[in-house]
Parts: sequence; structure tokens; C-alpha cells
Amino acid sequence: MEKRFAHHLWTKIRPVKVWYLLAIFLFSATMSVMALRDNNIKMIQLRDEVYKADELNTDVEASLQRLRQHVYSHMNSDLSTGNNVYPPIQLKFTYQRLVTAEKERVKQVTAQTYTEAQRYCEQQNPSGFSGRGRVPCIEEYVKNHGATERQIPDAMYKFDFVSPRWSPDLAGFSLVISIVSFILLALRVVAGKVLKAWSKT
Repeated sequence: MEKRFAHHLWTKIRPVKVWYLLAIFLFSATMSVMALRDNNIKMIQLRDEVYKADELNTDVEASLQRLRQHVYSHMNSDLSTGNNVYPPIQLKFTYQRLVTAEKERVKQVTAQTYTEAQRYCEQQNPSGFSGRGRVPCIEEYVKNHGATERQIPDAMYKFDFVSPRWSPDLAGFSLVISIVSFILLALRVVAGKVLKAWSKT
């Protein structure tokens, strides 16, 4: 009875050729490797666009958005590839421009405040040829009306996006097919040997 059942199963799985499954596995595995590589290359290109936009002061937000969308929707697009800095995206030029602009703003406001202070203190202390008596007045005015430099948090210009472990794209689907075909191939080889041996005993 067991011999007949084993022979029956063997006749059912024998038409499924091992080389069919092997060909499917090799093709899907190759496609998976190529698609994973393409995902990573595309990420590097988009990351370089962000760096370039940051340096040239062009549309940084748009290039950052394109990079974010790619990384979030494609596996194997880790931003740390070839990058030892963390977080991997740091808009250092944008940040430096903001810091410089803030320093310039403070400088201009301070210069204007000094002018206003001299005018004010001349009205308050009109006497005195050298204006020595106005110095404390000017210092006090600038202290009360001058601008202070605002600190710009650099964390707002540092980014890290995490790619998914699996994504529904060419890389993801070909990887699934590779795994399934490998399992079927292994089962076909093992089951074929076992059932063939049983049916002969």
C-alpha cells in the first residue's frame, strides 16, 4: 500500500522538471540582484542631487522630497551607503547660509541701533563738546534696543530616511519569487529522491 502510494506521488511530481524550477530560481535571483542594485544606484543619484541643490542654493526641498519618496518606497536604498556621516543627509551649506544671514541681520540692526542711540543721547545730553557724557547713554540704549543673534538649530537640517525591508517593486517581487522557487526546487529534489527510492523498494 505504501509502495503504491509512493509510486502514485512520484508519478504526480515527476512531470515537474528540476531544471524548470532551477531556471526560474536563477532568473528571478538575477533579476532581484539587478533590481536591488538599481534601487541603490538611484538613491545615490538622488542623494547627490540633494547635496548639489544644497551647495548651489537651488530647490533643496524638491530634491529632498524626491529622495525621501524613493527611500521610503524601495528596499536596499539605505542612505548610509558610502557615507560615514550620521545623520547621512546634512544640509551644511543651507545651514551656513542661514547662520551668515542671521549674523548679517544682527550687524545691520546693531548699526542702525547705534545711529538711533547717538540721536537719542544727543537729545538727552546736548551739553559737552566731546560727547563723553553720552557714552554710557549710548551703551545703555544699545543694550536695551539692540538685536541678539538667534540660534538656528542644526537638527532641522539633518535627515535620515529608512528604507523598508521589503517593497512591492521589481526587487521585492523578484526576491519573493526567488525564495519560493528555491523552496520548491529543494522540495522537488528531496521528494523526488525519497519517493523514487520508496517506489522501488
